[in-house]
Amino acid sequence: MRLDKYLKVSRIIKRRTVANEACDAGRVLVNGKAARASYDVQIGDVILVSLGSRPVKLRVTDLREAATKDNASQNYEIIPE
Repeated sequence: MRLDKYLKVSRIIKRRTVANEACDAGRVLVNGKAARASYDVQIGDVILVSLGSRPVKLRVTDLREAATKDNASQNYEIIPE
């Protein structure tokens, strides 16, 4: 699944266009490297999203094409810093 779509489906970023722009600006790192919006996300990847004042670090646990509000958070686990 594409990185921008994963961020949107998991409800980490509200809109796919915003996720795409964040990737282009270098604010999204996957496994410590800047990633493009077309990056193919795999289970076990560590994603760091730097939007706003506090960066969020998370690990991919599931790749669902569609998720509801209730189960969107099952796609990832937040890694405390």
